[in-house]
Amino acid sequence: MTNLGGLITQTLGDIYGLRTWIEYGFRQCKQELGWTDYRFTRFKDLEKWWEIVFSVYTMISLNCPALVELNVSNTPPKTPPQYSIQDVKPRLWSDESSWKKTLNNCRLILQPLIVFGLLWPWLEVLPHQNLIHYSILTGLNELIAVVGQYFPFVPDG
Repeated sequence: MTNLGGLITQTLGDIYGLRTWIEYGFRQCKQELGWTDYRFTRFKDLEKWWEIVFSVYTMISLNCPALVELNVSNTPPKTPPQYSIQDVKPRLWSDESSWKKTLNNCRLILQPLIVFGLLWPWLEVLPHQNLIHYSILTGLNELIAVVGQYFPFVPDG
């Protein structure tokens, strides 16, 4: 198969496994987002839909096992959280590493952030609004860190 010396079977298996995982996942993303609906006739609609499909595809691909291992090995060890992971995981959370389970876990992480975005204008009428915004964002980031699978960036200001 190759003229490279040494024991590289594991490396080749990992590379092709990652490729298969990503290709299968792209198909899963399209199905989950309803890409089989071909009623779009305007270019703007098609462009917007592909942006959504590729955004989901990228989010899920960045959480594939091989890339998560790279990210974990390059990050410095953090202080241990004061909560148990089982205490804070949502009821629908799954530890499996399939595409559908990863997409579901990603949704569970993003839903509180989306709801917070919807509440943001209503929180502006309260006194000490900056402190409230900062507290909620810090709490959401801490919760995501305790769950520990995703490494999101949430702007705090």
